[in-house]
Amino acid sequence: MRKKMKQALEQMEPVSLPALSRVAICGGTHGNEMSGVYLVRELQRQKLEKAGSATLTTVISNPRAVQVCKRYTDMDLNRCFTDAILSSPVTVATPYEVRRAQELNTLLGPKGKLGAVDLVCDLHNTTANMGLSLISYSVQDWVIMHIYRQVQRKITSAPVRFILLDLPLADVYSQDSLGKHGFSIEVGPQPHGVVRADIFNLMKEAVDQTLDWVQCFNSGSAFEGGEVDDVYTFVKSVYYPRDPETNQITAAIHPQVQDRDFCLLHPGDPMFLMFSGEIVKYEGEEVLHPFFVNECAYYEKSIAFHLARKMTVTIPPLQVKRD
Repeated sequence: MRKKMKQALEQMEPVSLPALSRVAICGGTHGNEMSGVYLVRELQRQKLEKAGSATLTTVISNPRAVQVCKRYTDMDLNRCFTDAILSSPVTVATPYEVRRAQELNTLLGPKGKLGAVDLVCDLHNTTANMGLSLISYSVQDWVIMHIYRQVQRKITSAPVRFILLDLPLADVYSQDSLGKHGFSIEVGPQPHGVVRADIFNLMKEAVDQTLDWVQCFNSGSAFEGGEVDDVYTFVKSVYYPRDPETNQITAAIHPQVQDRDFCLLHPGDPMFLMFSGEIVKYEGEEVLHPFFVNECAYYEKSIAFHLARKMTVTIPPLQVKRD
């Protein structure tokens, strides 16, 4: 098996891609996720405008929401970057976040066009016990996968994972889709509206490793191919039980699931503890991995957690394309 795997890796053709000349680090897409807000402000205070050979743009994405320390003011900005919303006409009734998304598309995009910045890294916090996760929309974006592997190898103070949300680019709703390459960094647990030193430092380390990788890539370093582990592809969302008459939540996440993001959920395992004391068990046929368990911001969506399937991805050798 190992011999066949080695031969498969050796047969992968090296990939050459253009240098990443423009990089954007964004925080405050959700105005109460404070690690990204303070990290971007610190980069701005330092007047850091270069990352090696790359120009660095730092952005507070939703300044109105940051000012009032709320996730958003009119609607979730991180759901406003689909092609349909970005191309929608602006009127006096247009929500602030839609107008702001179009401004950011002008600044960092246009989405899907040659003029877009080369790499967008969007910074987020979660109340869930997820450690450090990179989230993107394709495991065939070799730039992102190689960045993920470096972050995973270099950071040992917390688990590092990759979450795949498989969508066509036109339907991708998050800000990181504005760049030619893009991903979100999600770090938790951290309550919304506060900053924890350990979570802030974990995010900063991930950003530092990303910028270090960009500098090495642009300078001509060759990155070996190989297997990348701990990749989780989204399968479905699980919703809270609700009273059919009042629509109120009638259960909490079971203690055996709470704080155990990415652990296995087997058919028959406890999933919810009803306020009446009954246990609701997982009835799915497939063993899956919960994540974003009991995320505070998802209560308005009635989502208790997502479920994912774990896989390993093989990535090719990568280096910068020379003119």
